[in-house]
This record gives sequence, structure tokens and C-alpha cells, in this order.
Amino acid sequence: MKTRYSMIVALFGVISIFSCKKQLTENPKGNLTPVNYLKTQADLDAAVASIYAKYAVDGAYAFTNKSTSYFGADDLTTDPGLNKGDMRAFDELNGSSTNSSMLAQWNGPWTAIYQANNVITNYAQVNSTDDLKRKAAGQAYFLRAWGYYNLVRTFGGVPLVDKLISVNDRPPRASVSDIYNLIISDLKIAKSWLPVSYNDPKQIGRANQMAARAMLADVYLTMAGWPLKQTANYALAASEADTVIRSGNYNLMSSYASVFTTNNNSESIFGLQFNVSGGSPNRTYGSSSVPLDEVAADGSGGWDDYYPEINFFLNAPKCDRTDATFYTTLKLRQGSGNNITFKLVPWNSPETHAGHPYYKKFRAGVGDGVIETANAIQSINPSTNKTTDIIRYPLVLLDYAEAQAMSAGGPSAAAYAAVNQVRTRAGLPNLQTGLSATDFQKAVVNERAYEFAGEFGIRWFDIVRLQLLSEVIAARASNENPINFTGDITQRYLAPIPQNDIYINSSWSQNPGY
Repeated sequence: MKTRYSMIVALFGVISIFSCKKQLTENPKGNLTPVNYLKTQADLDAAVASIYAKYAVDGAYAFTNKSTSYFGADDLTTDPGLNKGDMRAFDELNGSSTNSSMLAQWNGPWTAIYQANNVITNYAQVNSTDDLKRKAAGQAYFLRAWGYYNLVRTFGGVPLVDKLISVNDRPPRASVSDIYNLIISDLKIAKSWLPVSYNDPKQIGRANQMAARAMLADVYLTMAGWPLKQTANYALAASEADTVIRSGNYNLMSSYASVFTTNNNSESIFGLQFNVSGGSPNRTYGSSSVPLDEVAADGSGGWDDYYPEINFFLNAPKCDRTDATFYTTLKLRQGSGNNITFKLVPWNSPETHAGHPYYKKFRAGVGDGVIETANAIQSINPSTNKTTDIIRYPLVLLDYAEAQAMSAGGPSAAAYAAVNQVRTRAGLPNLQTGLSATDFQKAVVNERAYEFAGEFGIRWFDIVRLQLLSEVIAARASNENPINFTGDITQRYLAPIPQNDIYINSSWSQNPGY
């Protein structure tokens, strides 16, 4: 039997105290030393709220740095200059173990996993009903699984930790297979302990049974690809996704654009909540996605952090979804004082410094990001209350479609119906019938690329599990940031372990190629 551990904060140098969201109210007890303080249901609920809070900060998933190593995908690139060196390095497939922005991808999950372990270890001692205790602990299992899922896909094998250890202990890196076994175990517990939905509006943002099933479907789909290639998991992925679909709890928003200007809408299965006034802003909408060339009437400007590669944009299907996704006409401020006007120029105008289209869907937030009209920009704000949707219903539909086809040797009518729901909302015709399993999979993966363009690693993880990086590089325009890596391209499917952690864990080996 393999020994498992619980990561303590000091071991990985992660941050322990952050503010929480209004809808997931966090009691200060949520940050206290474990074992002694979990006595009442209020204590337990505070500890669970603290797990969510630790994901929703700049040092985890509240800022663009959460996607630093995913810039190798074609849906993300960044400025050839400015202060974008950390993201640009991974865009050029030349990231390093000393990349400071990448730390959010490493430290953020560990901080949350630590707090989840506190809850899982101590929830049983709470003076409350078994039902309430299991609802709380089920969220902790879900959130721990999510942290490990992001870690194993990004870094490969990591320590498998779920028991308290001394600050001086140095747990080894576990195998990828062992990490996935823990993830599956955690999600199975979560789906059996969590309710199908919550009726209390105060519970908005909390993981439920359908979120656990949807994530489990995505996990099984990922395990069917690289590096495990356990193709028997396609059938398991299809089964879990089908359960979510048949629940009838979710449906697509009628307008693709409205998905990104509303919170917790009809297709949001799980998302991170943010609240600017509560000290928990989302800084991946608004300024981050706005070109440096744009300056609002009030003098605020874009940060130029991320935008799509040119050929990714040019290859997008012609449809309403594409129109809502990409920002192709820039507004350049002219004049000053009371005589400010805006000149409209196309994305590839020589008057723009980057010569790229940008993302339209990440501009507005929930009306608190970019405040603009068709011809003018009033203000550009870096902090919004926009929920970051981690699992949207289209992901379940497309997971089901691909998994069913690959498990059965060809797509069923239900698989076609699932992908066609997504295409119909996008403004596209139904997918061609009679496709082989492989061709159907390619079509579904392409659909995912544009349905989730720019959304927190989804495109990158498809590239990794299907080993598409060589194909993506071949399709790259010559005027993108140059690829600065000449080694084995498969060594870029994983990010490097941060160097400081290699130093303090002498038994660890760095990922190949770094």
C-alpha cells in the first residue's frame, strides 16, 4: 500500500490566508490550525468556504498567470515585448523552472488541497447531522480532486498527499496513474455525498453532484489519451456525461455572447465566484484581454496580456459564435479633453502594434470590465465580478459526443445530437453524418477549440491528451512569437516543476527537457 500525505503550507511556501467571496462567506476560523477548531457546522462550513477562497486569488486562478504554461496552445499568445516575458516563454515553448508566473499554477492548488485535507481529516468530529457533514466534506473531496486534476495535467506526477506530515518530511512524486486514482476516488465520494442541486441562493457557487459527475467524465476522457492512453475509460466518460445530460438540470444559453456577461447562468455547472467589493476580484476579464492600443475616454488602458494566434482566428468557422468570440475592430483614441473621439481600425492595421485580433468575449465581464459602445470606450477596468466558469454544459455535451463515439467505434445518433446542440447555438449547420469514429473525434475536438477558445487550459489539455502539438506548430503563422525549442516536442506537454521545490526535495527529478 502506498503512503499518502497531507501537504502542509510551509513545505511548499504557499500562502495561507486570502479573502473569500460574498456568496461563499468565509469565517476567520476557516484559516486556523486544523484538528481543534472544527466543532460546529458553522466551523465546518467556514473551512470549506476557505478552500474555494484559496483558488480565487491572484496566486492561484484569479489572474492570467493561471494559464502561463498553457500559452503553447494556438488559442493563446501574447505580446512580443512589454512585460509579458513569462507567458511569452511558454508561447515560444521555452518556459523554464524559474518562471515566476507559473508559480500560480503550482502553489494555488497546493494551498487549496491543504485546506481540503483539513476538512476531510476532521469533518467527522463536528457536532452536526451526517447529511450536513457529508455535504461539506463532499465539496472538499471535489475541490481536492480539481486541484490534483490541474496539477497532474500540468506537471505530471506530483506528491500524493492527504495526511498531516512534519515540515521536514519530503514526500516523493507519485506516478500519474496514482494521482488519477486519487482523483477518481475523491470524485466518486463527492458525487455520492453531494446534492444534485442547492435550493438556497446562498449556496450559489458550491459544487454539487452534477459538477462531480461532469468533472469525472472529463477526467475519464483525459485518461483515455496521453500519457495513460487507457481507452477503456471512454465508455466511463460517456456514462458520466450522459447522466448529467439526462438530469435536465442544464441547458445552453440562447446567445453565446450572454454566457460571458452573466454569472451562474443555465449552462454553468461549476465556476469560481468573485466579488470586487469583498476583496476577491477576477482579473482575467476586462483590462487583461484589451489591446495596449486602446485607451478609454477616462485614460484607462488595455494590458495586452493575451489574445489568439492569427491562424487560429482565421480558421474559425463563420458563425455567430465566432463574431461573439473575437474582437476585430480596435478603437483608437484621438484628441483630448472635451474633444476625444475614436478611430476604428481593423485588427491587422499597421496602426496597431501587435497586428492580432483579440478576444471580445472576455471584455465586458458582467458590465464591470470594459464599458463601451460600438464607437467609443468609456473605461477599461482590470477587476470584475465575473464568474470564471470551469465546467460549462457544452463541455459535457462534447465530452459525451467524443467519448461515446470512441468507445463504440463510431458516433451514435445521441452523440450527433449532443455536438449539434453546441453547433446550433453557435449558428452552424449540423455536423456531417456518416463520419468514422476518428473523423468524428477530430470534428468534436475542433468544436471544443472554438466553443472554449481562451478558456483556462481547455484547448491546451486537448492538444496534450491527443498529442497535437506538432500539428499546431505547423499551422502557426510566421509572424507569431518564434518557437525557441529544438528538442523533443513531446517534452513540452508538461511544465517544469518550480526550481525552488526541486532544491528542497532532493529525491525529485525534474521533468525531461528542463
